[in-house]
Amino acid sequence: MSRIAYVNGQYVPLREAAVHIEDRGYQFADGVYEVFAVLGGKLIGEQGHLDRLGHSLNELHMAWPMGRPAMMVAVKETVRRNHVLNGMVYLQITRGVAPRLHAFPTDAESTLIINAKKLTPPNKETLSEGVEVITIPDIRWQRRDIKSISLLPNVLGNQQAKEAGAYEAWQIDDEGMITEGTLANAWIVTEDGELITRNIGMDILNGITRLTILEAAEAAGIKVTQRAYSKDEALAAREAFLSSSTSHVKAVTRIDGQSIGNGHAGELTLSILDHYMDYIESHGGPRKTDIWK
Repeated sequence: MSRIAYVNGQYVPLREAAVHIEDRGYQFADGVYEVFAVLGGKLIGEQGHLDRLGHSLNELHMAWPMGRPAMMVAVKETVRRNHVLNGMVYLQITRGVAPRLHAFPTDAESTLIINAKKLTPPNKETLSEGVEVITIPDIRWQRRDIKSISLLPNVLGNQQAKEAGAYEAWQIDDEGMITEGTLANAWIVTEDGELITRNIGMDILNGITRLTILEAAEAAGIKVTQRAYSKDEALAAREAFLSSSTSHVKAVTRIDGQSIGNGHAGELTLSILDHYMDYIESHGGPRKTDIWK
């Protein structure tokens, strides 16, 4: 059965889905996006994704293509039509179709596309196997808090990781501090057992899975410190992991070819994975999502 996509109010076969060649997303990367995980037929972190989407649209002075409730009807209908029980939803909004001029058009209507696909459901054994990451300079623009479709630096960095035989690339800013991966937020556990992730601001994208982990850790009595940390501190860490809507909580066991800790998923990482999975089962995602307002 052909997959179905939503394009500006119409559900169409994926192979027929298209936008105009003068869509500003195509010509300027003038757009934003969100990726929802679907687990057991449920959208994970729905409110968080919508609040972050609102932040991205607001920062780019871009209009919502429709109200939030109507948009979520379209998202869930796309999931239903594609029979996605476990997988992901990709939602993209651009400033719309207009003659190619850099300044904002005055009469363009936002373009909305939604696509859903099936993925293998998360498995604790697979997530805890451990992956390798490399480190690269962070060459992205300075508004990383906006979930922009302008992802060329991420594409180049992730390709570099793939060519090095690694799963992901962790990016390092001009001060020598790790910001995040090309696809996921980065976490370490120090020798003293301190769980650390980069503090939010314009330097990183505040992940919905990241927020869920913070809440799950707090509920479990696990202290998390949000601060910058260096590559050297990461290499000396006892444990490391990464998080995203599609990777969930995935152990990192090697950085730049060097084993982290004993080279296996650490005790705290596995505990965080358990607490995270329990939390999304109970709450569906983070409950404190007004940080973008």
